Amino acid sequence: MSASLSFAEAIRQNVLVFDGAMGTEIYRRHVFTNRCYDELCLSDPALIRGILSDYADAGADVLTTNTFAANRLALGKYGLADVTREINLAGARIARRVADAAGRTVYVAGDVGPMPSQPQHEPQIEEMVVEQVESLVEGGADFILFETIRTRRAMEQFALAMRRVPEVPYVLSFALVEDGQTVVGEPIERMLAPLGEGTPAPVAMGMNCGTGPDGLLRAVEKAVHLTRLPLIVMPNAGIPKEVDDRKIYLSSPEYVATYAKRYVDLGAAAVGGCCGIGPEHVREIVRAVKAISRAAVRPAITTAEQADEAQQPAALAEKSELGKRLAQGQWITTVELLPPRGWDLSDTVAKSKTLREHGVNAVNVPDGPRASSRISPLVTCERIRRQAGIEPILHFCCRDRNLIGMQADLLACAACDVHNILFVTGDPPKLGNYPQATGVFDTDSIGMVAVQSRLNRGLDLGGQVIDPKTYAVIGVGLDPTALDREKELDRFRRKVDAGAEFAITQPVFDPDALLRFLDRARDRGIPIVAGIWPLASYRNATFMNNEVPGVSIPESILRRMASVESREDQLAMGVRIARESIARVRDRVAGIQVSAPFGKIATALAVIE
Repeated sequence: MSASLSFAEAIRQNVLVFDGAMGTEIYRRHVFTNRCYDELCLSDPALIRGILSDYADAGADVLTTNTFAANRLALGKYGLADVTREINLAGARIARRVADAAGRTVYVAGDVGPMPSQPQHEPQIEEMVVEQVESLVEGGADFILFETIRTRRAMEQFALAMRRVPEVPYVLSFALVEDGQTVVGEPIERMLAPLGEGTPAPVAMGMNCGTGPDGLLRAVEKAVHLTRLPLIVMPNAGIPKEVDDRKIYLSSPEYVATYAKRYVDLGAAAVGGCCGIGPEHVREIVRAVKAISRAAVRPAITTAEQADEAQQPAALAEKSELGKRLAQGQWITTVELLPPRGWDLSDTVAKSKTLREHGVNAVNVPDGPRASSRISPLVTCERIRRQAGIEPILHFCCRDRNLIGMQADLLACAACDVHNILFVTGDPPKLGNYPQATGVFDTDSIGMVAVQSRLNRGLDLGGQVIDPKTYAVIGVGLDPTALDREKELDRFRRKVDAGAEFAITQPVFDPDALLRFLDRARDRGIPIVAGIWPLASYRNATFMNNEVPGVSIPESILRRMASVESREDQLAMGVRIARESIARVRDRVAGIQVSAPFGKIATALAVIE
């Protein structure tokens, strides 16, 4: 299947997943290391095709040719220098056939590994590079991947050689060892410094191999601020760790996928794997990051004709009681209640009545948190509104429905008089009890805010007139302690530009971090409600800190929770910490959303009252 976008365009618009190791997979198929692995493109193409097919079936967007050491000098050690062109041509053709058979857009990276570093070989390097590049492109490679580069000098040699083929897009990917340096001690800042004038610019930069997924994490944190080019991160499986006198490889597929998502959260444009990373790892990486990739899709733009038919949206104060309080600057108190796993809503309604009687303004109802399957949050909200007499805030996530289904549910919200909606992207299915489920993610929370904003003006996603228009109060999530604060701030601003009218933060355990974020976000001017989670115990605190996405609990808080022994005292400490957080931020936020740990509304009310 031909690519609708070039690789250079695709990596700037979507999160891409590269394949994993080739050499490791060949060895796993009982090919001894005394063979020339690159030559297998000629003598055993079915084996190479099978490996690449496994990666394509796992969901990889980029397949890498089996030509890592297919340069004339390296092949000469096996007496194969005269078939250098044939090996590279065959390697690219095998990958191209597998990519084209995938039934979706899959790119082919023409792989070029390190060249000899001895001074006597330098005069030959440019010719060897060009020979490989031209053969790989002729065989169908979409771009050239120079990988496992060991020095800045080698990087510059590759770039200089590409002057001979300036029309060919290429990527430079270097290897790091301990402390984020190359094998010769060059820092990452040097490796990512701009190349000299007169060389064609790479379409992306990359880091591969290294000391495992964790070893590259710090490097990624630095790298995203050192280059404007898309960043590709491909760790190896690491080295075994000693646990109770046993040597254990910790780089399971799930472990690698967790780090892949962290790389993307920090700003990486593509992730994949190197030595020791196989199709099973790539499959988990795809599950972990494709939600982020699909989130790049945006709703259609209103045309001039459609704009003429659009209505003026209702004022915030006219949409709901919550909207009225927000518009008038009144203090907001809300409590979060999870919908039940079964269908009996009587307990949820009873708790909602109690909250109303204690003066709580609204009940927050999450939508499948941590990819769990519960009764419809819309049905839950409609029942709370009708039977408990308190306004709900529906959390609406983009994971489980395509755009058509989501738009239908937003119209259903209007029909059920559920007007307060908090748009969230949603956790990937892998985090829940149904890891084989498919995450849809036709768009993200920003895109859904834009869709709801259109419905509030009487236009659907396709430009059709909706009469009457909807009256949704549009809310969004906010994480003031995100790993990449700049990215989170940018996303918040885009949410406001798309039509967001208020925001609710992730649970705040570091009030100063929230205040710093508010200082930087003040130009957007929408009300922000602080999320508050009263910790029920020290165990609850450690679980939240380690397992719940978007939650970061300072060490000082963990120490305070651990300083008391009984569960009753730990709960009292959790309530005290929550009340302190509220007091610290009260003058800067519009209100609070208090969670009810394990459904215990008495704990939430203890925080509020």
